[in-house]
Amino acid sequence: MTSTLSRPTDTTDATDTAGSATTPTVTRLGKNIGAVIEGIDLSGDITDDEVEFIRSALATHKAVGFRGQFLDDESQYAFTSRIGTPTLAHPTVHSTGLDRLVIEGAANSWHTDVSFVDRVPKISVLRAVTLPPYGGSTLFANTVAAYNALPEPLRVLADSLWATHSNEYDYANSHDSNKDKTEYHREFTRVPFETEHPVVHLHPETGERSLLLGHFVQGFLGLKTREFHDLFDIFQDRITRPDNVFSWDWQEGDVVLWDNHATQHYGVNDFGDHTRNLHRVTLAGSVPTAVDGSRSRILTGDASEYSVTDDVRPLVGYVGDAAEI
Repeated sequence: MTSTLSRPTDTTDATDTAGSATTPTVTRLGKNIGAVIEGIDLSGDITDDEVEFIRSALATHKAVGFRGQFLDDESQYAFTSRIGTPTLAHPTVHSTGLDRLVIEGAANSWHTDVSFVDRVPKISVLRAVTLPPYGGSTLFANTVAAYNALPEPLRVLADSLWATHSNEYDYANSHDSNKDKTEYHREFTRVPFETEHPVVHLHPETGERSLLLGHFVQGFLGLKTREFHDLFDIFQDRITRPDNVFSWDWQEGDVVLWDNHATQHYGVNDFGDHTRNLHRVTLAGSVPTAVDGSRSRILTGDASEYSVTDDVRPLVGYVGDAAEI
């Protein structure tokens, strides 16, 4: 059963001496993915220890949320900059600004953000701006746990596969009118990007093996279209099994971070004609590395203006995906 977010019992250990700071806590929300962090004010000057706490929680739980933050664009960007190096808003979509992507509607399909470039963003930071009165949740799936749960023959097969990712995929179906769809698709695809990624890549910070798939995948190298679709469905279905997914039900003031190297997500378009507006900032990532050490290959497009390649920082205190922290 999909694990749905509810506000946890307050387990915060606070000291009352002269207004000293609250000790941050993290509460797990699902077996394989999802947690909520309390006791950190993202609008302030967060400490180095708090940064490492967030990074460690994210590495363990893959997607973490904060309630009641009520950030604006400036404070969202400032917080994100403490975690890593922000990218531009998007390789092609610049109409809503250069430092953040304004998401109107919902993608309504499973994907890893911007996987069609060589330097896949490592973390996405999403903030609620305007929410519908119902619906509009975001689902998250753990692509590390999905790989680990594969039968050995499928793991061996996945380790050997390479996939072509392209921005020719049109997820503008979140827009209401044909005009909106056409204009968004034109901007989204105005510069073609195509990259060959390993289906299984090594997480740059944890070393875990993770499936890199989602709706930007156009084919598997060396396989016919029907073979690709059959295998893609097998692996994708493993990623999105209900026991590997949790749902974040948005509230005003929420901020959610996810490890884009270890997850897929799905914005659910179930809110009718109501407005759903979220702002996203992404952090520079590294070029994916296959299990044999080879790296992703650019076929079309230059993403160097969109993002630098990340200098991998070792995680302090990371003890593995199954740990309770």
